[in-house]
Amino acid sequence: MKDLLACARAEFTRLRKWPAFWIVLGTWILLNLTFAYLFNYLAYTSGEGSRMSNGQPRDVLLHLMLPAAVPEVFTQGMAMFGGALMLVLGALVVGGGYGWGSWKTVLTQGPSRTNVIGGAVLALTAVAVALVCAAFVIDTGVAAVIAGTQHESMALPSAGRSLIGIATGTAILGMWTLAGALIGALARGPALAVGLGLVWVLVVENLLRGVGAIFSPVRVITDHLPGTAAGSLAGAMRTAGGAATPGVLDILSRPASFVVLAAYVVAFVGGTVWLVRRRDMI
Repeated sequence: MKDLLACARAEFTRLRKWPAFWIVLGTWILLNLTFAYLFNYLAYTSGEGSRMSNGQPRDVLLHLMLPAAVPEVFTQGMAMFGGALMLVLGALVVGGGYGWGSWKTVLTQGPSRTNVIGGAVLALTAVAVALVCAAFVIDTGVAAVIAGTQHESMALPSAGRSLIGIATGTAILGMWTLAGALIGALARGPALAVGLGLVWVLVVENLLRGVGAIFSPVRVITDHLPGTAAGSLAGAMRTAGGAATPGVLDILSRPASFVVLAAYVVAFVGGTVWLVRRRDMI
């Protein structure tokens, strides 16, 4: 356990000094604020429905920008865009260890393969949790400012709903981060891993769900894909009307989505550790 924690601390040190790490996290926070608040605020203050708000009524726009709606709002973009960015991060961290030769360097200095890759997985999981919590706090602050300027209620969401929102975001982003780690171990390089991961998230799953909609035997599989479970979990947080966010679905229930995502997390972690332990580093 000491070796595992030491490897996790070393991975944290590497990530903190890695510009790409902060670029990926900062990009997600920026996209989250832009699509969840900036576009909606501009559409609301202009008094006109537009493409920025998908034509949603002004009362719905205002509701979505208040602090009480933060658990719903900040999870809506995680199913596709946030998940894609975190998959990129996981693929860069693990795949980069092969491409840049850092895994070979570390393993020649003593730690076992299990501890090294376990430390990386532990660090990535902690990053996903921290990012979700940071996004929740930032969104709450922005929503409070908007509520104050519009003289609306600044009531915070209930503790239970806040915890559900944070758990939802952690499950979604954590799953995609660990999926990226597995793809990085499979590809043994960052470039191919990132490309394969983005194609899967943004293209392949959508095509498969389209096939499942017209060919029922395939639906059993498409209804339990990683993106379907993540989108359904985000969809379970929706309370307001209006146009759906890309990637947000209502196929699985919240409990079923959590179970499916948990199964994928176990599979991704197990697959990543097994690949690193069993295969040559070259």
